[in-house]
Amino acid sequence: MATNTYKEPVKQNSKIETKRKQVSFFRFLEGYLSLGGVFEQGLPIRYIPHILFLTFLGIIYIGNIHYAEKNVRKMTRLKKEVDDLRADYTTTQSEYMQASKQSDVATKVSKFGLVESSTPPYKIIVKKEK
Repeated sequence: MATNTYKEPVKQNSKIETKRKQVSFFRFLEGYLSLGGVFEQGLPIRYIPHILFLTFLGIIYIGNIHYAEKNVRKMTRLKKEVDDLRADYTTTQSEYMQASKQSDVATKVSKFGLVESSTPPYKIIVKKEK
């Protein structure tokens, strides 16, 4: 049976740790912004217009996202409403077609005393005079 052993701790000065320091974006950013960097004595005034412009673009971007999501929700709601109206239209149209049949019309007008004609219609022909 194998025996339990402890892992050796990684040394701070090893090559792996130095590679991680070199590769890490946040370590680079921290070194750039720390003492001796750009913002050593505070935020330079020359960057304020750029920061305000980027802030303005960010606000426009967020507003555009909210507007697009609102329109998507509205389109979804309208699509459901159109589907319901289409179903109502189909139902109403089939009921109208059923009600306009000759047999249904005859039963509805029979209460007014009208009856169906048993003789077929005939065509009246008028002769032209010369």
